[in-house]
Amino acid sequence: MKELVEVIAKALVDFPDEVVVTETESEKTIVIKLKVAALDMGKIIGKAIRSVVKAAAAREEKKVIVEIQ
Repeated sequence: MKELVEVIAKALVDFPDEVVVTETESEKTIVIKLKVAALDMGKIIGKAIRSVVKAAAAREEKKVIVEIQ
């Protein structure tokens, strides 16, 4: 999941080198934190990223939380 979010985010922003994605996984939950440059915040479409990640996580039967900072 982490790689998926990173690829999507880097494709959307002007400063891809400032994209940082971390992933924490428990038994039934995956928390993905996405950090981007302040100027790129408006370019990140949180709802779209969340939808894609949730669809990818459905096959693993886990809940995915995406936090954009």
